[in-house]
Amino acid sequence: MIYGTGIDLTEIKRIKMLRQRFTTFVSKVLTPNEQQAMAQLKGQRQNEFLAGRFSAKEAYSKAYGTGLGSAVGFQDVEILDDEEGKPHLTKHPFNGPAHISISHTEALVMTEVILEVGDPQQND
Repeated sequence: MIYGTGIDLTEIKRIKMLRQRFTTFVSKVLTPNEQQAMAQLKGQRQNEFLAGRFSAKEAYSKAYGTGLGSAVGFQDVEILDDEEGKPHLTKHPFNGPAHISISHTEALVMTEVILEVGDPQQND
C-alpha cells in the first residue's frame, strides 16, 4: 500500500548558480558518499547530478509528508546509483520500501518518490 508520493521539478541552472555562489552548498545537499560519486563526473554532468539529488530529496520529503526541515534533512537521505546507473535510496528515515526515479532534460530535472507500507508480496 502506498504511504506517500512526492514529485519535484528543479532548474539545473538554478542549482549550478547556488553551487557557484555558496561554497558549502554541495556538502549541505550531498552526503559524503554522494559527493564521492559526483566527483567522478565531469562538467555539466556534475550539475545534473547535484540537481537530481537536490530534487529527489525534495520529492522524498514530500512523500514522507513533512517537507524538508527537522523531520527530513538533506543528510538524512542518500541516493546512489547501482552498477547499471539506476538510482536507489540507500539511506532514508522511512521504515518501508522506497522507490525513486530521476529524469532530466538539458534545463530541468524531474524526480518522483513513492513510499510503501506493508509487505508488497501480500497482494489480495
